[in-house]
Amino acid sequence: MEQHRTRPTQHGRYGPRGEGPPLPPQARRAKGGGAAHPARPARVPQRRPAPPRAAARRLPGPRLTGLGSGLFCGLVMLVLGLLTGALFGSSPTVYGVLFLPVCALTALWARDGDLLIAPVVVPIAFAVGLVPVADLGSGTLEGLMGMVTGLATQAGWLYGGTLTAGVIVLVRRVRRVRMANRRAARTRPRL
Repeated sequence: MEQHRTRPTQHGRYGPRGEGPPLPPQARRAKGGGAAHPARPARVPQRRPAPPRAAARRLPGPRLTGLGSGLFCGLVMLVLGLLTGALFGSSPTVYGVLFLPVCALTALWARDGDLLIAPVVVPIAFAVGLVPVADLGSGTLEGLMGMVTGLATQAGWLYGGTLTAGVIVLVRRVRRVRMANRRAARTRPRL
């Protein structure tokens, strides 16, 4: 048995003349009542959904790229090294304590796509900031030995900060994968 179409066929996306989307009922009125111009459909106001409460409570954090994470961590550690050298007499312990929150912030503020860069840039930033704190001596060889000695004696802070960044990155990555799996499960058709 043959079925007849109730709608005319459309050529292209919106019609044979490529007019645009179909007009709402208010705009289709041809006479009296201030009909909208047929080429420009009347805008129908749409309500935006309210943001979830949990998103409204937490503060938005910056999202740093891989390069931004490296620059942020390196510059902050250099400034903290200079301040430690000026205010605390180049105390490596103070410098190490200040290193830990910088590692946590770098791991928290990295973009989701650049998460794995945070545990890589924090040891480099530690070495950059250690320059003003370490006893560099007067010559090049003495300066190099002072940096190596500073890195060796402060390895606990270096490993602690790198571990902090690594754990935060790992937790964020696991949460991201779980959320993606939940979204995929919701959109998957049930058989």
